[in-house]
Amino acid sequence: MIPGLLEPGGLVRHPDQPDWGLGQIQSIIGDRITVNFEHMGKVVIDGSRISLEPVFGPIS
Repeated sequence: MIPGLLEPGGLVRHPDQPDWGLGQIQSIIGDRITVNFEHMGKVVIDGSRISLEPVFGPIS
């Protein structure tokens, strides 16, 4: 995870689970990132093991 790049309210995608759809970050505590994904619901991600992909600009 790149410090400062991800923040609550930000949009992300999981690099290994594209079928989960777009996710919105709910909270970040240490390396624990709670994300609410369109097609998977709320998931807690270990940011030290998985690099979520930030989504910028128009959503397609």
